[in-house]
Amino acid sequence: MAVSIILQFAVVLLAIWLGARYSGVGLGLWGGVGLLVLVVVFGVNPTSPPIDVMLIILAVIMAASVMDAAGGIDFLVRIAEGIIRANPRYVTIVAPLTTWSFTFVAGTGHIVYPLLPVIYETAHQTGIRPERPMAVATIASQQAITASPVAAATAAMIGLFAEKGVPQWGLPQILMICVPSTLVGVLAAAIVSMFIGKDLAKDAEYQARLKEGRVPPPKATEQRPPLQPAAKASALMFLGGVALVVLFGFFPALRTLPGAKGPLAMPIVIEIVMLAVAALMLLVTKVDVDAVPKTPTLRAGVVAVIGIFGLAWLGDSFISANKDIIVPAIGRFAQAAPWTFAFGLFFASVLLYSQAATTRALMPLGIALGIPPQFLIAMFPSVNGYFFIPTYGSLIAAINFDLSGTTRIGKYVLNHSFMIPGLVATATAVVTGLFLARVMF
Repeated sequence: MAVSIILQFAVVLLAIWLGARYSGVGLGLWGGVGLLVLVVVFGVNPTSPPIDVMLIILAVIMAASVMDAAGGIDFLVRIAEGIIRANPRYVTIVAPLTTWSFTFVAGTGHIVYPLLPVIYETAHQTGIRPERPMAVATIASQQAITASPVAAATAAMIGLFAEKGVPQWGLPQILMICVPSTLVGVLAAAIVSMFIGKDLAKDAEYQARLKEGRVPPPKATEQRPPLQPAAKASALMFLGGVALVVLFGFFPALRTLPGAKGPLAMPIVIEIVMLAVAALMLLVTKVDVDAVPKTPTLRAGVVAVIGIFGLAWLGDSFISANKDIIVPAIGRFAQAAPWTFAFGLFFASVLLYSQAATTRALMPLGIALGIPPQFLIAMFPSVNGYFFIPTYGSLIAAINFDLSGTTRIGKYVLNHSFMIPGLVATATAVVTGLFLARVMF
């Protein structure tokens, strides 16, 4: 039996490794291959695929994609630009708080991409080492994923609690713990980042590149084309949908039908609200419906859904088939020190490159181990370990947008610009979350 479990686990790891090599939809597709091997070779009975999680993500992504097609994301980005440029001296603090806030609202870390050039120019013009705000702002945009009411990872947590028979734990509890904990983590990382590296005036390497003409001089704000007519309206409608989701989450009476024994489950409420918001946006903004499937937001959402479909289904099936052996084997250790489960979440996310897929694949094990839900929520930010190996899209973009060369991958790969702010933000968020969980629940 032990040999069989080890071989099954090897299949799971191999599927993850192959999926990570392809990235994108490859994670989900290779997860399906791994599940096929477990079923055919080892006789594993597959669990049900995570339908609710996928439907929540699709509903939210549809609303965000209509907003994207109508110019609403561009509208939000320009507001963020104004905030960052208005506080140039404190860009290392303002930039990450801004990217956290806008990711929290939009539910996607991809909003950081158009802000990176703005952060670079603001820092460079002010004489601040661009590495400092660039790196921590990138980290902040991912920390907010585990606090956003409309992020795929949050949807995975909500769906998981409902599926495992603990629907009393959901969006309100996630927001109560993860909003303050990730904000504290981001703020701590920003303060630490202010002391990373040398100031540009004292950085001999930068000064040499500047004299050689390898660093373009700071440039003025470039003129952009005007916003689409419906950009503001689409953004406000999307924010209204987010507010409704939060409202229904905090007040179950608002989602209790006459004569019903209990309130509607939050996964159903989120799906209904966000689909309705998407339809109303189409009606009000008159955006070309054919433009919606072509948006970057929808493409990113589909990739997330496929990743969860294959990879999370694989992990859930493996854990379910072997829980009678896995849970007792590590249960005592995890129960004695529940916080150690955060390390498993962190290193799984390093491999999976997806907060949602990591949540759906590993959190069921935490529930099976008997770790209290409030502590699982507190450890939720530890799924943000994507930065550990610097190959994630937003990290590469930050390196490329920093024309000064200060944001970079070190000689030993792991000594890169994102390591310190990433570790500080994640560790601080988890420690703060565990404290809040103990105090509030």
